[in-house]
Parts: sequence; structure tokens; C-alpha cells
Amino acid sequence: MEAENHTALSHFLLLGLSEDPDLQSTLFRLFLSMYLVTVFGNLLIILASHHEPLALCPPGSDVLAGLIMFWITLIRILLAKRLTFSTGTEIPHFFCELAQLLKVAVSDALINNIFTYVAGALLVVFPMTEILFSYSQIVSSLMRMSSIESKDKAFSTSGSHLCVIFLFYGTGVGVYLSSSVTHSFQASSVASVMYTVVTPMLNPFIYSLRNTDVKGALRILLSRTASCLCGITEF
Repeated sequence: MEAENHTALSHFLLLGLSEDPDLQSTLFRLFLSMYLVTVFGNLLIILASHHEPLALCPPGSDVLAGLIMFWITLIRILLAKRLTFSTGTEIPHFFCELAQLLKVAVSDALINNIFTYVAGALLVVFPMTEILFSYSQIVSSLMRMSSIESKDKAFSTSGSHLCVIFLFYGTGVGVYLSSSVTHSFQASSVASVMYTVVTPMLNPFIYSLRNTDVKGALRILLSRTASCLCGITEF
């Protein structure tokens, strides 16, 4: 039997979403457009909230969530450092997805898999419980509103939020749970696109176009920017 060459330090070859050159060019333009929309959309919201702080609520528990994600990510990195891979390992993905990375490891990845599933379960159960509880309170408050127009508007906005939340969690959980029972790399890549690219792009639209305060802040920001540009032009 021919011996394989293993090393603790490997270079990974990402195979991407397609090997078709024409399709690769189309995908590049598509993803570039989506990333630009995501970056500029979130940048506008940040600037609007800076100029008009009533527009968005303060982060609150987001800081704690960020710290939790930092420590979970750090532990994942430390656990991944103990793995070994074959030289020139190919990963059928467009980035180093942890689930795919554990699949191609040649060393024992049992501890990594256990931590991945435990952390994934905790990151789904607790946030989803809080989200569902919050929306139950929102629905209870909406049902006491007398204005049908206000109810419809609030339900429409909340429905959009929930759709994005379930899209993010559904595809994210699907990637990690299905990785242990299926080898459909294409399906995994498509699901990863949904929670890494599509949902971040949708957030600016939901938190701006469907929020009156944010839209007002954006109008003020754009009018101030236009005034500054006109002043510079006249000068």
C-alpha cells in the first residue's frame, strides 16, 4: 500500500461552486454585486444611526452575543490546530466551511465534531427561544392594537424579520446536521450561500425600507450629504 504524505501544515485547494469558466464569471459578478449591496447597505444604516440615534435601538445583548461567539470561534480554532491533513487537500466548497474541513481531516476529529454539535445546538436553542418569546410578546401587543392598518404594518415588518431569521438558522443548521449523513457538496454549498451571503444582504432592506425612523434618518443623511456636495461644487 502506498504511503500518504501527511503534514500538520497544509495548503487547501477550494474547488468553488462550479468548474465551468462561463458560470464562474457569472457567479463572480453576482456575488460581487451582492457583497457591494451588503457593505454599502449596512454602511448607510450605521451612518444613519450615528446621525439619528432614535432610528435604531442600542445593541444591548448583542455585546454578550459577540463575546460568546468570540470564545466559541477561538475554541474551534484551537481544536482545529490539532488536526492533520493530507498535502494539497481539496475542499469542495467556496470557503473553509468547518463541516467540510472536518470531513477531509486524516486525524481523529471526534472531539471537534462533538464540540461543533454541542455549540451548534446551544447557539440555536437559546437564541431561538429568546426570539420566539420576544415575538410572542410582540404579537400579544399587536393584538391589543385598535388600528387595523397599524396591525398590518407591524405584522408585515415582523414577518420579514422572522423569514430572514429562519432562513439564516434553517440553512446554517442544515449544513452542519446534513454533513454527517450526506456527501452532497453542491447542496451544502448552496445552503452556505444562503446564510453567508443572502441573509446579510437582506438585513439592510428589512431594517431600513420597512422602518419609518430609519428611512427618515436616511433621508436626512442623504440631504445633508447632497448639501455638502453642492457646497463643495459651488466653491
